[in-house]
Amino acid sequence: MKIGNYELTSIETGRFSLDGGAMFGVVPWVFWSKLNPPDERMRITLAARCLLIRGEGKIILVDTGNGSKWNDKLKDIYHLDNSQFALIESLAIVGVKPEEVTDVILTHLHFDHCGGSTKMENGKLELTFPNAAHYVQKAHWELSQNPTDRDRASFFKDDFQLLNEKGKLEFVDGEKEIFPGISVVVCNGHTMAQQLPKISDGENTLLFCCDLIPTTSHIPFPYIMGYDLRPMATMEEKQRLIPQAEKEKWILFFEHDPETVAVTLQKNEKGFSIKDKLVF
Repeated sequence: MKIGNYELTSIETGRFSLDGGAMFGVVPWVFWSKLNPPDERMRITLAARCLLIRGEGKIILVDTGNGSKWNDKLKDIYHLDNSQFALIESLAIVGVKPEEVTDVILTHLHFDHCGGSTKMENGKLELTFPNAAHYVQKAHWELSQNPTDRDRASFFKDDFQLLNEKGKLEFVDGEKEIFPGISVVVCNGHTMAQQLPKISDGENTLLFCCDLIPTTSHIPFPYIMGYDLRPMATMEEKQRLIPQAEKEKWILFFEHDPETVAVTLQKNEKGFSIKDKLVF
């Protein structure tokens, strides 16, 4: 897919699983399980999908997935599955080497979004994209250094601390354009200062939905994750952005939906639903 001077490519990095009840908060099992059948441990399958943006002399990656620094216990808990997809292999398929990536936009620093930013090589922690600047909201970085008891388990410091030590971390302060035609929308419901990249040429717009709308099942306003620190803020953010996306015909890109990469929306009697599904 092309927007302005940028070529956009979906990058699959693997599958993992999280508790279905936690993924849908107060929504009853009888509703969410219809489209998201859980396994025997009540986990649902999720993607860890990234977005590759090429153009304007840049090779930009949005998020880096779960990575590969997992011990057997955590692999079992999160049902980490790289049998079909892995970050470096998926980039290689589209002709991109890790050292060629110029920039990485990290939506936030939870393990399923930045785990692939570092790797273990010969028993030593190394940067996966050694030549890339990595962008994260300053307020979110500050949270990652002193997380709350509720979200502490989502932050693995081996995923991101080395970025700062190596001088590869760039702090973004609020909503702004990071590159020509690429800006970030800041949301505070899921976590403090999650940044959602928005790519636009004035006629076509794509919003990387991240954990504001992790799957197509989360399009309805009340479908909010139990993981969110401020669920009512998430509700307000969805109520603000989803109508705008439908009105302006934005493409919504889903990081965690295992089947659907992107959609456009339409209004219906209950709110909003999928109009068209897109693959790229």
